[in-house]
Amino acid sequence: MPLLTLFTTPKPFTNPHIDMIQRNALCAWRSLGEDVRVVMIGDEQGMPEVAREYSLEHLRAVRTNALGTPLVSSIFELGRSFTDSSYLAYVNADIIFFPEVLTAVRQVGSALERFLMVGQRWDLDVQQRLSFEGNWADALRADTRTRGTLHVRAGSDYFIFPRACFTSIPDFSIGRAGWDNWMIYHARTQGWPVVDCTPSLDIIHQNHDYSHLPNAQPHYRLPETGENIRLAGGRRTIFTLDDATHQLKNGQIEPMPRTWSSFWRSVETYPLLKHQNYALTQLLFTLAHPKKAAKERARQREMDLAMAQSKQANGGA
Repeated sequence: MPLLTLFTTPKPFTNPHIDMIQRNALCAWRSLGEDVRVVMIGDEQGMPEVAREYSLEHLRAVRTNALGTPLVSSIFELGRSFTDSSYLAYVNADIIFFPEVLTAVRQVGSALERFLMVGQRWDLDVQQRLSFEGNWADALRADTRTRGTLHVRAGSDYFIFPRACFTSIPDFSIGRAGWDNWMIYHARTQGWPVVDCTPSLDIIHQNHDYSHLPNAQPHYRLPETGENIRLAGGRRTIFTLDDATHQLKNGQIEPMPRTWSSFWRSVETYPLLKHQNYALTQLLFTLAHPKKAAKERARQREMDLAMAQSKQANGGA
């Protein structure tokens, strides 16, 4: 039985650059060996052919929203039901793992019963098919250190967790903002350690444009992002890597370093995490960040209007 099952929802394989970077990611995952199983979920163009070409599992019967976007809840249900692996991972289809990801899973899994593993990514321009033979990891890591950029701590591109975790997830739209932040928030509400693996894992994100999205807009500007935030419980549930409780460093799980910034963040989120008091958390945020709060309200009104218009255009579904 594989230790880890990676499941993903690729974009259509129609854009030549998207096709290339997704094939790079799939090949990198396959190179991790028999301890890893890879499952593609969805019904996008090109997926059946790629699944057959790489001998990967492919599950097509994913539920979607009214706009045809796959639902995170359905993706996780399919990924979990398909495998008996002790650990599961949702990974964006443009992410490359290095082999040490398995060591990290074993280290965290041997110390903790329930947890969420997340971490920063390195953004890298990749314009060709990559080889995953020989000393590919050393060569790619050196290239990343030379040309890549460490992404800010606001986003998450992979989530590794025991199969007993995240058994119930709202009907978020995949590929839109908000749901990934909710993963960290939910783990915190459950008291599960959120382990930032950045010190131990190099994760590569292959850069791409947004031509695959409606009107080529970034995902955080789409109406479905507003719906994701509503399903998450509001903007105060937008947690980031700065809300991690622990880090994996030199093979050991350590508490995150305490700073004044993390202290005030803990004060700000305490009412929500401990008492589910959203109103008080919002009040504390508004007092501490009045300009940000005003911009958030304006942005939310725009997204609510865009979502209403989108639903009306699709028959009110």
